[in-house]
Amino acid sequence: MRNERLFEKDPHSYYRPGQPRMKHLRWEVEVDFAGRRLSCLAVIDFDGGGETNLDLRNLEITGITDGDDQPLTYQVSLSHPVLGECLTLTVPDGKPQVKIHYWTSPQASGLQWLTPEQTQGKRHSYLFSQGEPLHARSYLPCQDTPGVRFTFNACLTVPEALRGLMAANEHVSREIKDGLAVEMWRMTKPIPSYLFTLVIGDIASRDITNRCRVYAEPELVDAAAAEFADVGEMMVAAEKLFGMYDWGRFDLNMMPSSFPYGGMENPCFTCLTPTLVVGDRSMVNVIAHELAHSWTGNLVTNATWTDFWLNEGWTNYVEWRICEELYGRDAMMLQAALLQRELDRDFRDLAARGMHQYTALGSYVPGTLDPDDIFTRVPYCKGAQFLMKVEEAVSRERFDAFIRKYIETFRFTSITTATFLDFVAAELPGALEAVKSWRWIGGLGLPENAPKIESPLIVEVERYAETDGILASDEARGWSSNQWLLYLELVPRDGLKSEFAEELDRAFALSTKANADVRFAFLLLAIEAGYAGANDAVANFLSKVGRLKYLQPLYREMSKTMAGLAWAQNVFARVRSGYHPIATAQVERILGEAEKRLAKI
Repeated sequence: MRNERLFEKDPHSYYRPGQPRMKHLRWEVEVDFAGRRLSCLAVIDFDGGGETNLDLRNLEITGITDGDDQPLTYQVSLSHPVLGECLTLTVPDGKPQVKIHYWTSPQASGLQWLTPEQTQGKRHSYLFSQGEPLHARSYLPCQDTPGVRFTFNACLTVPEALRGLMAANEHVSREIKDGLAVEMWRMTKPIPSYLFTLVIGDIASRDITNRCRVYAEPELVDAAAAEFADVGEMMVAAEKLFGMYDWGRFDLNMMPSSFPYGGMENPCFTCLTPTLVVGDRSMVNVIAHELAHSWTGNLVTNATWTDFWLNEGWTNYVEWRICEELYGRDAMMLQAALLQRELDRDFRDLAARGMHQYTALGSYVPGTLDPDDIFTRVPYCKGAQFLMKVEEAVSRERFDAFIRKYIETFRFTSITTATFLDFVAAELPGALEAVKSWRWIGGLGLPENAPKIESPLIVEVERYAETDGILASDEARGWSSNQWLLYLELVPRDGLKSEFAEELDRAFALSTKANADVRFAFLLLAIEAGYAGANDAVANFLSKVGRLKYLQPLYREMSKTMAGLAWAQNVFARVRSGYHPIATAQVERILGEAEKRLAKI
């Protein structure tokens, strides 16, 4: 009998505890750029026989057989708007293997197909996937829950001029035949489906260290390698805290501008937005964040999306610790202060949407709600501050020892918030009571005992933000990008005039800053101030970035009035073809909600 360990039922997957689980995948793929589809064979080994469920989203199944190529009967349910379809089949006993032949849809939510004109080099098409949270099921029939892990072998057949890359720890071979390249990859360490990733494009590479390589389109690869030259030091700092890096390689792939996130922590192959390449290494904290995920998220994973803070709260806490190790505590606190401002903005947005309950770390996310629709800084910032508070309660020395034991105890498993709290109670007696953990996990907003985010760098910026009028040019000389960001966040919005934004831009050219974070923060302020002179800069920015961190606040602020909504809709109509499907869906939601709200006024 199979040794069935306890498993948390995931409301966002059709898989149920006790059913046969995926253990290993052999994936064979041929890419069709003209039809924007993948022709695929998924050979899945399970841990036993019996009836089981797999998650699908708009996959065209052309046949399912057992391991001996004998047809199997199966059933596909009607589509659910959040979950997609349920594929039910019976895994044979004795040889628990199933072969699924299928095509992906041209509208697959987890795939983006780019024309040559949408790439840096303008020469070749490009394809990439994004699985988190529920999108892997749109390109792979799988048990699409973070609680199920599997290893895999993959064979990608792509045009000879392109590379086929995967988040895997071994590149087996590349063979050329009849104008096609066959790329073989192997992942020997079990991962959840949301980290199953492929990228196909005109891609070059540069080595940074003996275990870190940067991949990017040829036009960007040298700049990216220079930007991330400090990755080796970051890995040393992370290993000092967590123990040895367990994945072999930590390679980085610079994605097209439509990539919807700052970074995605796919094991061995972190995907990054090109907005990080600014020439001064001022945005490398994103690398520290994705590196930290190699332990918190990839090694120890949230069991369901209700427990997402166990990934992101831990990872943000460790990102801050890496920043402190490399750049000092004042720089770390400044970084924390910036995230706190984003959290405050998300608190306000959730309240305005009538979703204040999702300001609690442990708020249940039902299967009727897409996790993408409540993607905020709550699990990131509130989660990190909760861990910071526990550290304060027990001392850094004890907490660092706890971190290592936590990672070692739960490595390559997926856990719930309840499991984590039980572990804290056993290893750090009295800590949960000392920090009033119930207020963090179940309480709304930030608890009254939240850690103080203090730094002389913050005080300096606060002093200037509270001063009437704009900065003199010599006052901001020497400011870091993070200080500029905090200043733009702290400028009082009451009575904000368009003239202020105009003078600020004239003095410091903020609307054209290379640092995308700073440019975004100024453009957001300009919209709030009603500075029409920045409208073209806003539209241009929205046409060149696909990162949700920028898109959501900008479109939300643009659409607060009827005239602004019309402007936002016009801009979106012109640029939406360059956005990832995930980003397109979120902007459509924001504009739709604004239209309904304004219709009631």
